[in-house]
Amino acid sequence: MDQAVPGAMNLHIALAALMMMSAVLAPLAAAVNYDEAKVPKYTLPDPLVMQNGEKVTSAETWRSKLRPEIIELFQTHVYGKSPGRPDGMTFKLFETADDALGGKATRKQVRVSFTGKKDGPGMDILVYLPAKSKRPVPMFINLNFYGNHSISRDPGIKLSTSWMGRRGGGVVKNRATEKSRGSNKSRYAIDMILSRGYGLATIYYGDIDPDFHDGFKNGVHGVFDKGAARPPDAWGSISAWAWGLSRAMDYFETDGDIDHKRVAVMGHSRLGKTALWAGAQDERFAIVISNNSGCGGAALSRRNFGETVGAINANFPHWFCENFKKYNKRVNDLPVDQHMLIALSAPRPVYAASAVEDRWSDPRGEFLGAKNAGPVYRLMGTDGMAADEMPALNHPIQSTIGYHIRRGGHDVTDYDWQRYLDFADNHYGRKKKE
Repeated sequence: MDQAVPGAMNLHIALAALMMMSAVLAPLAAAVNYDEAKVPKYTLPDPLVMQNGEKVTSAETWRSKLRPEIIELFQTHVYGKSPGRPDGMTFKLFETADDALGGKATRKQVRVSFTGKKDGPGMDILVYLPAKSKRPVPMFINLNFYGNHSISRDPGIKLSTSWMGRRGGGVVKNRATEKSRGSNKSRYAIDMILSRGYGLATIYYGDIDPDFHDGFKNGVHGVFDKGAARPPDAWGSISAWAWGLSRAMDYFETDGDIDHKRVAVMGHSRLGKTALWAGAQDERFAIVISNNSGCGGAALSRRNFGETVGAINANFPHWFCENFKKYNKRVNDLPVDQHMLIALSAPRPVYAASAVEDRWSDPRGEFLGAKNAGPVYRLMGTDGMAADEMPALNHPIQSTIGYHIRRGGHDVTDYDWQRYLDFADNHYGRKKKE
């Protein structure tokens, strides 16, 4: 009896906590808008006007004055400020195989030690290069959700030993097993990418920062944050993941097999937000691609359609900086919106992709985010987006700002990869390999 009482109390507490959570989430769920007729009227910040009201009319002024100002606004109000390249960072190529994937690829695995210490924080980069292509090779890079070993059944990929978890689930450590090899391979068209003459690099995002909120004591935050208290513009997880992508670029610049001048950064969902932020800050990325990135990614925040600023901050309080929460109920007061994030990559090519069933990510908002970056692109001497209206399903726009909406839901498909490869071919002046 004495042993049963604590158990009963724990169950009671757990049920009470569940009821409290339901009470918190229910209003958010009830408030979700999927009706275009209920999208509120809004006015987007002009991406060519500075905070002092000055209209920018030259590419030089945009680059030297307005672009740094917009980056500062996103750092202060949305993603937070991250550190630069750390002193002492090292790269170690710990495995190379010239006969990977049945002879189709060269596989490399690289350990990046952020502090240069063996027991310090770091990440593993998995690289596939087409076996018969002339080097250096143009690359796609992205972060993955379930470990490098999850993108292929290739037995040579090192099993991840980092934190593993599930969205909405608890924290689970070191769950990677042989059974999990290739568990997410459907999102990685490796054969297609290699056959088109491109390489693929990927990093497990949990290596950089585990995707749960513990007060920013884990991952790179616990190592690189300075001072006892984090300021309200300190970097969140999305900034940390973007920072990790830039550290991969640091490595690419040292690898003669990789064409570091032609690296496309691509991401899906929260990692699509990350890809846009990485590409905005780091101009070494030649092409920037977001796949179903939604709120905090390509979709306009002011539309209040699908996932909103309030909802994303409630469900994922660690993704953005603390200041972003001030706009949960007053999004129109934000000095930026996501078209300005996309514009930060100008004049480099940017592609945003949507899926018709992924209403939570607001496909129309993603299109409008991309389209409204156009004035900056045209100022920089490009065509911007060559469309005024949202295209039909599976009718991609392949201008400097690219876009498509495809059939299906929140995922990465072969159709998406075909469009991204076509986009890269177009902008690199490469002929498509059938």
